[in-house]
Amino acid sequence: MTTRTIGIKEFRQNLTKLSKKAKKEKICYIVMNHQEPMGRFEPIDEDELIIEKFWTEIQEGLDDVKHGRVYTLDEVMKSIHQRKKK
Repeated sequence: MTTRTIGIKEFRQNLTKLSKKAKKEKICYIVMNHQEPMGRFEPIDEDELIIEKFWTEIQEGLDDVKHGRVYTLDEVMKSIHQRKKK
């Protein structure tokens, strides 16, 4: 990912254009205000969004594994077949 600095005024005036360019060209903008960095603007990786969206479920799953609350494939398949018979 390329990093570029940009003034806060230019950033504010061109936000839509810059956001499209950042996503297309994978650019991270460091937004400056009077030679002082104020923030970072960069496109979000879609894989990161998926992880964030399911973070609670991931943590619960890891906790289940840690405490031995897991099932083998055979146990899962047996449970599925039993439910189908009902």
